[in-house]
Amino acid sequence: MSQTLPSAGEGALTNAGTPKRAAVASFLGSAVEYYDFFIFGSAAALIFPTVFFPNADANAAIMSFATFGFAYVARPIGAIILGHFGDRVGRRKVLMFTLLLMGASTFVIGCLPDFHTVGWWAPALLVLARLCQGLSAAGEQAGASSMTLEHAPDNRRSFFTSWTLTGTQGGQILAALVFIPVLALPDEIKFGIGWRIPFWLSAVVVVVAFLIRRTLHEPPAFEEARKNAEIAKLPVADLLKGHWRDVLRVICCAFIAAVSTVFGTLAISYAKTVAGVDGTTTLWLVVAANIVALGTQPLFGMLADRIGRKPVFIYGALASAILTPVFLLSLESGSVPLMFLAAIGYFSGGYAAANAVWPSFYAEMFSTKVRFSGLAIGTQLGFLMAGFAPAIVAAMGGIKPGGWVQISIFTAIICAVAAVSALTARESFRTPTKLLGLK
Repeated sequence: MSQTLPSAGEGALTNAGTPKRAAVASFLGSAVEYYDFFIFGSAAALIFPTVFFPNADANAAIMSFATFGFAYVARPIGAIILGHFGDRVGRRKVLMFTLLLMGASTFVIGCLPDFHTVGWWAPALLVLARLCQGLSAAGEQAGASSMTLEHAPDNRRSFFTSWTLTGTQGGQILAALVFIPVLALPDEIKFGIGWRIPFWLSAVVVVVAFLIRRTLHEPPAFEEARKNAEIAKLPVADLLKGHWRDVLRVICCAFIAAVSTVFGTLAISYAKTVAGVDGTTTLWLVVAANIVALGTQPLFGMLADRIGRKPVFIYGALASAILTPVFLLSLESGSVPLMFLAAIGYFSGGYAAANAVWPSFYAEMFSTKVRFSGLAIGTQLGFLMAGFAPAIVAAMGGIKPGGWVQISIFTAIICAVAAVSALTARESFRTPTKLLGLK
């Protein structure tokens, strides 16, 4: 099956460009946005314990991971606010705002003083900037997924929306590649100015994304709803009145995102602490697995357009649960080829299935007038589990010899919750876009 996006003329939609253009814009925008988000995760595992928590001793890793999780506290609040405006004034305007907020807050993180300069004000300012990142991320995937789905042909929605999440893989690849040279620097440079450079570089990529996104148009489904005066005055109220079961279902399904933080953030610390694997090697694992996922996720999206969302999503959840201990034990083995093989199988062949399908699977549960709000609020509440997964597992003693057991049990539980919740959902891959979410 070919992964090539259709030509510019295929499936063109009135006043909104083509599905291809929407997918490409979502891919690039998400890549830029999540470059900013993922460099924080790498720094939380490898840099921040030394720079911002030097006096915390054994608790430094837990406190550093907690700053990573604070963004997920802000995300539900951002989801309510940005979801309201996304359903009221349009997807495009909100996506422009989220891009600029993420870029500004990331650049500011690179300018923060360290603990030795201003004491506890340093981590406090770090948390504030991280909260701004969380507010931004709350609307990014919901807005991009809603826009792409509403542009896509009925029979290819999963394929096109998969590119939104494939863009996040691109952002994670870029973040890892930028951080690898930083880790090679001498400590006095690495913990001085070196770690700041990836954060400052966000200013460059934000300009690129801004130029791309300003050319976007609102999708026809939203324009039609506005023309017919079907825009909700209070989208959240309409959402909770008519779709509260779907919101709860998305929350539980979204627990699956914790697999990504276990892989991309927690495993880095585990490998370094328990197995003595250097940070450069683990970042290359992340790069390799995400590069392969760039190819597998569109294929999983195509598969979901053929057989349905539920079987592909459930497979991804169960495969993630089974392969977590395999990956963690490969880190302890000392065999670099085995680590790469396990990482690629775990992330690109397992988790990527659920990751590729959830934008269409969740978005199709809601009607156009509440889709942004439903997708944003449901996912961001569920993503709280992902945000605090590293801190929870670290507090459970998972970052120590034998800790792969705690990490594996934790991951298996959240994957089981996601899979069971998905089983309760309606299958929507044959439902026309204009009828989605209608009771």
